[in-house]
Amino acid sequence: MMGPAHSLSGAAAWLGVGAAVAAAGHPMPWPVLLSGALICAGAALAPDLDHKAATISRAFGPVSRWLCEIVDKLSYAVYKATRKQGDPRRSGGHRTLTHTWLWAVLIGAGCSAIAVTGGRWAVLAVLFVHMVLAIEGLLWRAARGSSSDVLVWLLAATSAWILAGVLDKPGHGSDWLFTAPGQEYLWLGLPILLGALVHDIGDALTVSGCPILWPIPVGRKRWYPLGPPKAMRFRAGSWVELRVLMPVFMLLGGVGGVAALNVI
Repeated sequence: MMGPAHSLSGAAAWLGVGAAVAAAGHPMPWPVLLSGALICAGAALAPDLDHKAATISRAFGPVSRWLCEIVDKLSYAVYKATRKQGDPRRSGGHRTLTHTWLWAVLIGAGCSAIAVTGGRWAVLAVLFVHMVLAIEGLLWRAARGSSSDVLVWLLAATSAWILAGVLDKPGHGSDWLFTAPGQEYLWLGLPILLGALVHDIGDALTVSGCPILWPIPVGRKRWYPLGPPKAMRFRAGSWVELRVLMPVFMLLGGVGGVAALNVI
């Protein structure tokens, strides 16, 4: 799937979680719902850190392009080292290591640990990175071109600062779900974990599938490309994604949002 569809699916997924917990009688504070949806929208782009032409490779200028090259090489090395006899030979690391459930868990747990142990500046850093990605994904037309990079970064920094300030207020969600002293912002890794998994599921719907289950082997393959029957798959950027899935994600996100706020 392409970046905009990934971001929309991520936001819709978190809003759906908000609707589910509200229905269970434990509604999210609205700042958690809003910031979580934006974080999840950004995190849903992050697995493509192994692809030098992906949206995330352009999000932070030369830094992200350099990081994408490193992650691509690392992913390829892991693929070669762990492939089984049934896994095909390949020349790059795209849709390997960063497209697995294990990567999603590790990146979510890592961001939670950073937010809890690093204090306010660490929280701001996590928010800033994911706000940049959310803007690049959700407002892709406006964010195109190198001339808009500085404006995207300024908007992301301002959004991160405002959201952190709102979340810090009593009852606004810094201690949502984890209420013990010292556990503020421990929940921050959850939308990041969810965004990565939603990205993988979206890619599994495409022609190539996605090795979500790695390192669990399936038959003669350790990098089994999980997905629906081939007749139900589509090509990234096709009309199915642009004219069917993206409107569905927007509709589901809207319904989830109003349900999470107990409007319906």
